[in-house]
Amino acid sequence: MKCLSICQPFAELIIQNKKIVELRKWNTNFRGEFLVHAPIKIRKEEYKKLKIKEKLTTGAIIGKVEIYDVKEYTSSKEIQTDKKKHFSSRTFQEKTFGFMLKNAKPLRIPIPCKGQLGFFNVELPKIKNKKIITDMIDEEFCYQWIGHH
Repeated sequence: MKCLSICQPFAELIIQNKKIVELRKWNTNFRGEFLVHAPIKIRKEEYKKLKIKEKLTTGAIIGKVEIYDVKEYTSSKEIQTDKKKHFSSRTFQEKTFGFMLKNAKPLRIPIPCKGQLGFFNVELPKIKNKKIITDMIDEEFCYQWIGHH
């Protein structure tokens, strides 16, 4: 399954369905579900700006989300207009792309994993049937609903 490393606190905001645009300097043709990996590197200045107090998970896959489109930003004004969707303090650069996200689902138990640059393939636990992994991730989501109703 595809995976993308996103620094904390942004990875957490994505799996909470609060951050629905992920800014990148590169574009992608990929559409569909991918796993959200929170690398060990964190953005301390963003923690302060967003007033996040709790310690967030790092060095692990923490959820999944779906990318359904990519928006190309052409000015600082456009980036500022969407600030509540991406939470970034980034200013306009020559190329800025916003990965449009939906249907985020956190995992109850993070899966330790080393990140990589860009989208990368992840082989989750060595199980012969990949459907089991998909079912396991979907079961995580169902469990959350059952636990809250």
